[in-house]
Amino acid sequence: MTTDTDVVHARPELLQVAETVARDKGISREEVLEAMEQAIQKAGRSKYGHEHDIRAVIDRTSGEISLARYVEVAEEIENEITQVDLTAAQKTKPDAEIGEFLVDPLPPIDFGRIAAQTAKQVIVQKVRDAERKRQHEEYKDRVGEVVNGLVKRIEFGNVIVDLSRAEALLRRDEAIPREHFATGDRVRSYIVDVREEPRGPQIFLSRTHPQFMAKLFAQEVPEIYDGIIEIKAVARDPGSRAKIAVLSHDSSIDPVGPCIGMRGSRVQAVVGDLQGEKIDIIQWSPDPATFIVNALAPAEVAKVVLDEEANRIEVVVPDDQLSLAIGRRGQNVRLASQLSGWDIDILTEAEESERRTEEFHSRSQMFVDALDVDDVIAHLLVTEGFATVEEVAFVPLGDLTDIEGFDEDTATELRDRARAFLAARDEEFTRRRQELGVDDDMEGIPGVTPAIMVALGENGIKTRDDLADLAGDELLEFAPAGSLNEEKANEIIMAARAHWFAAEDDAEAGDAEPDQSGEASSSATEEPAAEGQIVTEHG
Repeated sequence: MTTDTDVVHARPELLQVAETVARDKGISREEVLEAMEQAIQKAGRSKYGHEHDIRAVIDRTSGEISLARYVEVAEEIENEITQVDLTAAQKTKPDAEIGEFLVDPLPPIDFGRIAAQTAKQVIVQKVRDAERKRQHEEYKDRVGEVVNGLVKRIEFGNVIVDLSRAEALLRRDEAIPREHFATGDRVRSYIVDVREEPRGPQIFLSRTHPQFMAKLFAQEVPEIYDGIIEIKAVARDPGSRAKIAVLSHDSSIDPVGPCIGMRGSRVQAVVGDLQGEKIDIIQWSPDPATFIVNALAPAEVAKVVLDEEANRIEVVVPDDQLSLAIGRRGQNVRLASQLSGWDIDILTEAEESERRTEEFHSRSQMFVDALDVDDVIAHLLVTEGFATVEEVAFVPLGDLTDIEGFDEDTATELRDRARAFLAARDEEFTRRRQELGVDDDMEGIPGVTPAIMVALGENGIKTRDDLADLAGDELLEFAPAGSLNEEKANEIIMAARAHWFAAEDDAEAGDAEPDQSGEASSSATEEPAAEGQIVTEHG
């Protein structure tokens, strides 16, 4: 073993090759040279033994290759081939120290066919890895941009797009339906994701993403690019139809006109990029009803009824507008729902009238049965907006006397009958609850009515802990139809679980030492007050 200068083998053409590869692949010259060094090391180990620590260095100026075997001077020998103890090392190099490497130069290797092929594979792989890393670094912050590229090849319906400095993948499900590409076609796409993967493309494109349309409009409409007009929402049925909602931040500028352009030039430019996809441009409104009426265009809307708790809106249209409002295969209403974020139910005026008539008769019959009144009085109650017996029982007396034909005696009698009916019904519910074995403790939970307790008992939910173990959607399923919404169901579940947290607080209070006045922590005494507050707030 010697420490003389390493035997070198001049290869000046290596530097030229490294320069060419680095320039073609868009990576650094240093990364290419490091890949070459690893390839030469691998070939060296194949010749001298894989167990040896063979290292290659390419001179960055002359291109000379130095090949040497390295042996570590170690205090404890774990590998006799790559390590040597200090005593043996000092026979070769008197000033050797622990941790130092003794370098044994090796003659240049003559690459055989197998070794050359192996070295080539290593270099190609390393260069490919460096190229992928460069692509990821360059494009990772460009998600959301629109890029132009050329179709390089098509694999199983997926399109490989050449972006000049990188390759990207346009999957079949991200292309517009019935859209066909040929090698060499120019394609404009939206960068939807950039991620590192062991193999294959790292840049994923889309032509169906809603934001692709928004970006195309921003390129075509200067007012959008400048921020005067804002795109608030986009809904697409790719290749068929789309709706885009726009808002103007300048009261003197109509948001729809600039997006359409002179004789439709701007919107047609976007339509051309999207294979003829029809685009409805809609004025956005902060009022949900107005916005949804706009979104259902070109259909005319007669009336809307909002249910904010269920995030649902009922739209009534003239009979001859129904098919237009729904659209082909429900497309128009589906896009309007996506655009607004509301669930939309569409009824014709005839359907709504029929349903209102059915509701009127069913409510009237309910009052006839519950209050033992004739049809005239029942119809008057429904006409004035009364929908439940509870409303009749607990509204101020003046609300009843305001009804035409009702004097104070009539109003008092109706209210008394309503309260008597409710008392009898609750008594029946209590009897049934006791038959089912539902704990009395359930009565103290805010929001749990006798009817709900009976329904729970019939489904095997008989204790506070049984109720606390439920999820909100399970309670909705068990409760009588229309008696609860999701928010109220979740509040009941949390109230049922309150005793669990109170027990934990009591345990913590018991573990705490009394203060100097001998009084325990106030948290345990404050808890019932907090529970009472919940009862007041939600009861």
